[in-house]
Amino acid sequence: MKGGAAHIRDQSESLPLLQHRKSLPPSKEGKNGGQCLGLSLIISKRLAIWLCTLTLLATFALLSRQDHDGAYYTVPQAEQPKEQPQNIVTWDERSLFIRGQRVMVMSGELHPWRLVPSLYDDVFQKIKALGFNCVSFYVMWALVEPAPGNFTATGVFAYEPFLEAASRAGIYLIARPGPYINAEVSFGGYPGWMQRVNGQLRTRNPEYLAATDNYIAQIGAIIAKAQITNDGPVILYQPENEYTWGVPPRFPDGEYMQYVEDQARKAGIVVPIISNDAAPLGHNAPGTGAGEVDIYGHDDYPLKFDCSNPTSWPKGALNGLYHSIHEVQSPSTPFSILEFQGGAFDPWGGPGFENCALLLNEEFERVFYKNNLAAGVTIFNIYMVYGGTNWGNIGHPGGYTSYDYGSPIKEDFTVGRKKYSELKLLAQWLQMSPGYLTAKPGLAEVLTYCNDAAITVTRLKGDSTIGGGSFFIIRHSDYTSTVSTNYKLELPTSRGKVSIPALYGSLTLNGRDSKIAVTDYDVHGSTLIYSTAEILTHQKYTDRVVLVVYTGPGETNELAIKTTHKPKILVGDAVAVHHAGDLAIMTWDTSGERKVIRVGNLFIFATDRDSAYRYWVPSIGKTSAIILGPYLVRNASLHDYRTLSIQADFTENTTVEILGLSHLKSVIVNGVDTPFRDNNITISLDIHYKSPQLKIPVLASLKWRAADSLPELHSSYDDSQWPSADLSSNNTYQHQWTPTSLFASDYGFHAGVLVFRGHFVAQGTEESFDIQTQGGTAYGHTVWLNNTFLGSEIGKAGVSNARATYRIPDLLPGKPYVLTVIVDNMGLDENGVAGVDSGKAPRGILRYNLKSSWFRSTPIDWKLTGNLHGEDSVDRSRGPLNEGGLFAERQGWHLPKPPIGAFRKRSPLEPISEPGVWIFTSSFDLDLPSDYEIPLSFVLGGVTGGAARIQLYVNGWQYGKYISHIGPQTRFPVPEGILNYHGENWIALLIWTMEDQTTQLEDFRLERGLPVYSGRSAVKLVDSPSWKRRDGAY
Repeated sequence: MKGGAAHIRDQSESLPLLQHRKSLPPSKEGKNGGQCLGLSLIISKRLAIWLCTLTLLATFALLSRQDHDGAYYTVPQAEQPKEQPQNIVTWDERSLFIRGQRVMVMSGELHPWRLVPSLYDDVFQKIKALGFNCVSFYVMWALVEPAPGNFTATGVFAYEPFLEAASRAGIYLIARPGPYINAEVSFGGYPGWMQRVNGQLRTRNPEYLAATDNYIAQIGAIIAKAQITNDGPVILYQPENEYTWGVPPRFPDGEYMQYVEDQARKAGIVVPIISNDAAPLGHNAPGTGAGEVDIYGHDDYPLKFDCSNPTSWPKGALNGLYHSIHEVQSPSTPFSILEFQGGAFDPWGGPGFENCALLLNEEFERVFYKNNLAAGVTIFNIYMVYGGTNWGNIGHPGGYTSYDYGSPIKEDFTVGRKKYSELKLLAQWLQMSPGYLTAKPGLAEVLTYCNDAAITVTRLKGDSTIGGGSFFIIRHSDYTSTVSTNYKLELPTSRGKVSIPALYGSLTLNGRDSKIAVTDYDVHGSTLIYSTAEILTHQKYTDRVVLVVYTGPGETNELAIKTTHKPKILVGDAVAVHHAGDLAIMTWDTSGERKVIRVGNLFIFATDRDSAYRYWVPSIGKTSAIILGPYLVRNASLHDYRTLSIQADFTENTTVEILGLSHLKSVIVNGVDTPFRDNNITISLDIHYKSPQLKIPVLASLKWRAADSLPELHSSYDDSQWPSADLSSNNTYQHQWTPTSLFASDYGFHAGVLVFRGHFVAQGTEESFDIQTQGGTAYGHTVWLNNTFLGSEIGKAGVSNARATYRIPDLLPGKPYVLTVIVDNMGLDENGVAGVDSGKAPRGILRYNLKSSWFRSTPIDWKLTGNLHGEDSVDRSRGPLNEGGLFAERQGWHLPKPPIGAFRKRSPLEPISEPGVWIFTSSFDLDLPSDYEIPLSFVLGGVTGGAARIQLYVNGWQYGKYISHIGPQTRFPVPEGILNYHGENWIALLIWTMEDQTTQLEDFRLERGLPVYSGRSAVKLVDSPSWKRRDGAY
């Protein structure tokens, strides 16, 4: 047995999801671009992955790659089993084992720092309801070690509440702490002070490695305590992230990867170490020597990230070689995909996340996810299952505030996207199909199992030694096709080859669809000889077995079962039945009417796919309930086999049906004993939804107060406390072109708006001021001379730095002047290519020249600021990145209860006549019913006149960055917990007007989504300290 797998006595299991109830014995058997098989390309990670897929066939043929000395070495040698430091999580070439039982790891990516801790339980319940048993999560280093050696994972940045919530939900975890994570966050998760490390990142450079030691020791210890060996939820650990692209001669560097793995082991990590190669290139696979991981995994984003054309699928995106490549690269470990596309990121100026949800919709899931199953994936993580929000400047410059990602669960926590429901169908099937874990993937074939070459079928051959049936993944040969194809199958079964359908008609595959047909499939003692209707679930109860199957629109499907019992149609009459000997065949066409067929003690419920979306299968102990109707079923429990308690959500009047559980005496829904009806087929009950009366404040009518947030333009302003720009930079990526460094991170300022003040004494001959600034994609800057506006770079999508020249008015010789420059820092770049250090691209001023004549420049002494006190940030509750360097932010006026006595009465919807920065603040009360989940979003509706940049603060938390002339985001969801749904709330808008013309925000409102009558637990407020005078604020 490979990887140290062993037979272990079954222990008490607190996390049983998808750990199949029938224990099977072990078988014998960014995100940025770079180098691709010797190509030194510094390109986006997704483009790099796409280009590298073109080399996979060559890789597969050559079975070689280049080491750091330039020599070629062959694919991994046969792995020698490594001794594992624990025996709870083991593996062979097919799957993981947990406590001796095979486990299908069905996982979704979730980042705890992109939501609030009081909603962890809510999101875990929604993931559990899908049928998932696992969540993968990144740790963002920048949020927990804001200054070297100052590790502070507390408050909303503590990981213990997240780990505990996973345990409560019965969810396993894959921990991915980096230190580099990518994740579309600033600097790929690195703290900004890493820009000052005088060594190449993600290499064996001693200064770099030393900088990571404290972080991994600290976070590793937290994760180690939560390992399954300590009765916690963590089952796998991933070091580094997509260590796939780099610069020769020191890439790939096994010694570097080994160091990162050793850091984890020293911190107490004992669970298996898994990798996520950015493409299936075999880096650090078992058998490759230093740096090899226990289990090899890779990522894939086949449709890439252009959401502009959501109905267009590119050719060549569906990988039909996964299994063959895996057999070459890592034959001793389970086929593992650590990130598979679940949505897409969207850049500034992009089409918006609803387009991404359409591109990666339920059709994509059916075709591409089932293709992964055809390759035998058994560790399968979907990135993302819930995206969340890039609040508080945590995002990278390539994205905006929302990180919805087009995920199954929307940013506002709703689950109304069809892709959520489609994913549930797949995960529930996997939960009840243990034979899949030992089935052997075959080739994708045409005209072998199907009579039409337009159809491709891949067989996963069951293990006959344990009675396993086979699975057939059916799709269009041209997976982009939108046509409907009629076809027939000829499948091998225990009865020999059978032609399907046998009774009448033909099967149909409608457009972008894929099917899982089964043969010799066990349903709690009954054998399906075959079924082309897809299986949602099957459960065994005291007096019956219930099987739920579903079919797509306009289809004919057929099911054959081994039985001596004559099928009896209980509901619906459009079913053709043929029964002879011990075989019954049933054929039907999809319609809106559900069919119920009884065969002995087996009750078959055949429904259409859209209706199947409304089924839920919550665990109730040794079996699961099957519940039809609610918007969401969070949990269920069965007491004394007579009382069923359901925790569920509703958005309308709903008839709830319960399948299979006969002899119930009571049904309790969200704590209410609810009358029900029993017709011996299902139990049904009625839930009445009452739309709540909600009082949502009109923001335009609030009592607004405003203050100038750029007093630096006034002659009386004193900047004597500001840091002087007197350092030289050791930045390994960007040359310093100025006399002293004007790179913000050299001074400890890593997020938000930067403010520079340049003092000079005029010679009287100054003509122009030339400046090049850099702030990241879609950034902007504005320049003043004293209080005279010189101009702005208002920003464009895709532009991260700009050079501009401004005319200087006549100056008086010998008189002091001040240039004020504000630069919008959109976040630090990611660092996807090892050894390139692109994440060190600085923010601030790259070049300047105050030109006095052709040969002379006037010298300037600079000061700068970002957030107050930089890496020793004042607001420990909201973290090191939440606020920037504008005057109002340094004073804390964006916090609740600011000192508005000196502010003027002014609305943010009034015109602003000149360039500058203003803060507007007000408060309102909410009193919303606690038994409803009510999504709330702030909507910013257009800017007329000049360009503007707007930040939204809610109870002191930065939850929106709005740039109307770039877009696309105008709606900013803010969750309960940040918003106080039962009391006072404070909001602030920081409006930076950038052009010398009247500028006006046209609309600002608070909108609610559909209220969901919810069974979730009460949401706790996060700690949101109010304003108090800040020591040292300037």
